[in-house]
Amino acid sequence: MRIYTRSGDKGQTSLIYGKRVKKNDIRVEAYGTCDEANSTIGVARSHLLQEDWESKTSVIDALHKVQTVLFHVGAELATPNGKEVMWKLKKEHIDFLEQQIDEWDQSLPELKNFILPSGHPAAASLHVSRTIVRRAERMAVAIEDFENEFVLQYLNRLSDFLFVAARYVNKELDGEELPLNTDV
Repeated sequence: MRIYTRSGDKGQTSLIYGKRVKKNDIRVEAYGTCDEANSTIGVARSHLLQEDWESKTSVIDALHKVQTVLFHVGAELATPNGKEVMWKLKKEHIDFLEQQIDEWDQSLPELKNFILPSGHPAAASLHVSRTIVRRAERMAVAIEDFENEFVLQYLNRLSDFLFVAARYVNKELDGEELPLNTDV
């Protein structure tokens, strides 16, 4: 099977169920941005796999679960309104993020200032992922009459999860947490 189809050579692509849209359609932008975030989470996981630390498996497993769910979120965003969604995001997916945020956050020092994305390469990559997820969320908001309220909640919570994950990775791997300098 060939990877290329040539069907998108004139700036159009197909949503799930075959509806043709321009490649700059808001749905394409939204699910493409989820894919972009997923890739940067993969970069973070790759960095973490090179490290040896006590909490490694739980963090890598949580990120893997997020990548899988985020892939399905992209598919849901690619499904036109009124069509059956093959995989539907549920509240339990949001609950997982919140539980993980709470668990990791308990071990982190209280934030007294804004922090700048930095530290261990995995943490820095998670910060990039967080900002990409925020963009995906803004794009998903722009989809008219989107049917699953949990998608927006998930994207919102996912950016929080990635922020806390970045801080947790920096703490565990002695990465620098760089506070914002207000005396510039």
